[in-house]
Amino acid sequence: MRSLKPRGTRRSRGRIHSLEELRPKASQTVTLRARVLGLDPGSLATGYAILECDGTQVQYVASGTVRAAADEFTSRIQQIFSGIDQIVKQYQPDEVAIERVFMHRNADSALKLGQARGAALCAVFASAAQIFEYAPRQIKQAVVGTGAAEKSQVQGMIKRLLKLSDAITNDMGSDAADAVAIALCHAHSRRLAALLQSHTRTAGAKL
Repeated sequence: MRSLKPRGTRRSRGRIHSLEELRPKASQTVTLRARVLGLDPGSLATGYAILECDGTQVQYVASGTVRAAADEFTSRIQQIFSGIDQIVKQYQPDEVAIERVFMHRNADSALKLGQARGAALCAVFASAAQIFEYAPRQIKQAVVGTGAAEKSQVQGMIKRLLKLSDAITNDMGSDAADAVAIALCHAHSRRLAALLQSHTRTAGAKL
């Protein structure tokens, strides 16, 4: 369903303008049940999170951080790859959600982030998991309701929405919390897509 807008109007950057923008961009049928891996890549620390989706229910499974401690950048990239490869083998996710690359003022930092993201994705490619990308503001919009949300607001909402205990959230680093938010954004997105898919089938059967 296309979102119609008058000619000449300008779209605000980073804001979600239609439900269509929250739907997973995949040709395969969306199922109600799936295990989702959220990834927040970084050249020093890559956060990950596992959520179990079943219909309208989303359950927290695990989260953590893969840390790259080597002095050489190429060795850190290898550590990221190995760490995410182990996570994928352990939890065997059906779908992977990762933050989309954004423009960075520092070209060197942007290049390193892109390579760390590539290493994490390469670790996923060997599995049969589908991969979905979300912009930073889109993730905040889906979790908090505003693309300008602060990190503390995002962390507060994932605790509330997933009914996490203080022990879990207190032990969760910022990278892992961001990965949980990415996975939760995808969980909301895929649930909406499944409902729209079901509605379309029902409407088609009545014709």
